[in-house]
Amino acid sequence: MSVLSGLAGALADGSIQLVDLTTPLSSETPILSLPDPFANTVGLSLSPVSHYDQAGPAWAWNDVSIGEHAGTHLDAPVHWISGKDGKSVDEIEPSRLVGPLVVIDKTTEAEQNPDFLLEPEDFEAWEREHGAFPANCWVIYRTGWSRRGGSTTDFINADEAGPHTPGVSARGAKWLAEHDSVSGFGVETVGIDAGQAGTFDPMFPAHDYLLGADKYGLTSLRNVEKLPVVGAMITVAPLPIVGGTGSPARVYALVERS
Repeated sequence: MSVLSGLAGALADGSIQLVDLTTPLSSETPILSLPDPFANTVGLSLSPVSHYDQAGPAWAWNDVSIGEHAGTHLDAPVHWISGKDGKSVDEIEPSRLVGPLVVIDKTTEAEQNPDFLLEPEDFEAWEREHGAFPANCWVIYRTGWSRRGGSTTDFINADEAGPHTPGVSARGAKWLAEHDSVSGFGVETVGIDAGQAGTFDPMFPAHDYLLGADKYGLTSLRNVEKLPVVGAMITVAPLPIVGGTGSPARVYALVERS
């Protein structure tokens, strides 16, 4: 039996489960909102072209308007000034978009402190328990934050000081960026940086360090609680937008049932 036929059989008999990590995309999906004077992106809107009517009696289709960084989406290096000479989303090698998962579970900590930050010590503790990060891995930060996704107010969690959402410290982001085995970093929140990351040095260090090091970001993930901390695989499928700084993406995990 070939490897691929074995995979097909395992998917068919349920011994490997597909877990959809994607937030459903609609006009109600929470998106990032920057303060004045910065410009903001748009969410999803659909404009009907025809709907089984005179304009198209046997078919329905829509025109779509959406920002590159809406919903579950991938951040490409050119999204940030540190990666401005790097890859646009269409230039990312498909091999970098499929790989093993490393899940860092800080759900309890994030429930107690919405500004909780990952530090290098958290990654090192994972490696001591589970072994070195595997080659071409995606590090997923599990916080339980996706449970807030039904309410933009709860999901963004802002007050007069700005948003309060968990993320990674500047030291933690630098550690990930310098780790040769890491291809990307994924979160349940609206962006790969913490809500208060505008006050860090450097500002927005996950963007600054990771995208500047040819690594990629994933945001607004769901069903992360269904993933084991080690042993799953991820598939990230952005649109290959020529020159794109990012793209909405469908994201799946392959999880082997014990």
